[in-house]
Amino acid sequence: MVYRSLVRRLLFSLPPETAHELALHSLSLLRPKFINDVIARRYAAKRSTPIQRFGISFPNAVGLAAGFDKDGVALPALAALGFGFIEAGTVTFHAQPGNPRPRLFRLPEDKALINRAGFNNSGAAAFVKRVEHERLGCVLGVSIGKSKITPLEQATEDYLASFETVYDVADYIAVNVSSPNTPQLRQLQQSEQLFALLSALQERNRALQQARRHPRPMPLLVKLSPDLTSEDLEMIVDVAVRLQIDGLIATNTTITRDRLITDRARIAALGEGGLSGAPLRAKSTQMVEQLYRLTKGKIPIVGVGGIFTAEDAWEKISAGASLVQLYTGFIYRGPGIAREINEGLEQILSREGLPNLDAAVGCRTEERSR
Repeated sequence: MVYRSLVRRLLFSLPPETAHELALHSLSLLRPKFINDVIARRYAAKRSTPIQRFGISFPNAVGLAAGFDKDGVALPALAALGFGFIEAGTVTFHAQPGNPRPRLFRLPEDKALINRAGFNNSGAAAFVKRVEHERLGCVLGVSIGKSKITPLEQATEDYLASFETVYDVADYIAVNVSSPNTPQLRQLQQSEQLFALLSALQERNRALQQARRHPRPMPLLVKLSPDLTSEDLEMIVDVAVRLQIDGLIATNTTITRDRLITDRARIAALGEGGLSGAPLRAKSTQMVEQLYRLTKGKIPIVGVGGIFTAEDAWEKISAGASLVQLYTGFIYRGPGIAREINEGLEQILSREGLPNLDAAVGCRTEERSR
């Protein structure tokens, strides 16, 4: 493919964040006719049967994870690449520059990235103004996080403000309490803090549903850290069940640096940040399986971490994921990845003798339980 042989080489010759901004800016400049006539025709997979998840019809199960297009500047072009859904953001109520640069690093030997971006974005209101008239042809999720200037004890009010701001443009909203790059944020995954935050969001959710006369509340998902313990997961599932949370996203990036090929001295020199990509694959899949067992398959799980191929996606789905997302795989494999994975999943379903993805969700985990 041209991307892997030429374009990636060019982009990888630039600093990572510069390359990212160049790619986003280029995509944002494309006109609708070019997007429809060129990009969509080339990259969209063959039409498949839509799947239903938390009351939403998804064109397919492969999504682009939060972090790639934080401000929603290139959503139409990204949607045309064949993704069934795009999770924009993470957006915060207050605009913020994020952490000092450099804050994004490639580890090509490991097919990985390290980032400590720190939720750099233009703010929730600016995001809404930019995307409110877009028609994507796929599901739009919006990831919300805590503004850095907001004290932890005021986090709930900050999340509520973002939630209400993006409510009318989102198909679902993901609550990011697991980024390692905002100080103290992961403390919100603890039992009392998580229950207080999510119960307040659900209460506001019901109020907005009634005010907007929507048939059902906004689907609310929670994005989790891969560095949680089994006891943490049991607590989180208990909270999610009690508050009728619609879905769990497993996982965010990890702060661990286990089993990397890249020289240790170089990794140490890069400093802190969340690791994503191939080294996270096994860890995130294990968490998907744990969550599937704990929820008894009753809460949809979005599997994220180290997905580069259809077999990687299948690993997550057979472990218990109802949907999958990718980010680092998109950087390394290029614009055809959604189509390749969707077409590959069709072949895997045929190989396994399964009629559809619904029949595949958790099949390996259930086999192990017998």
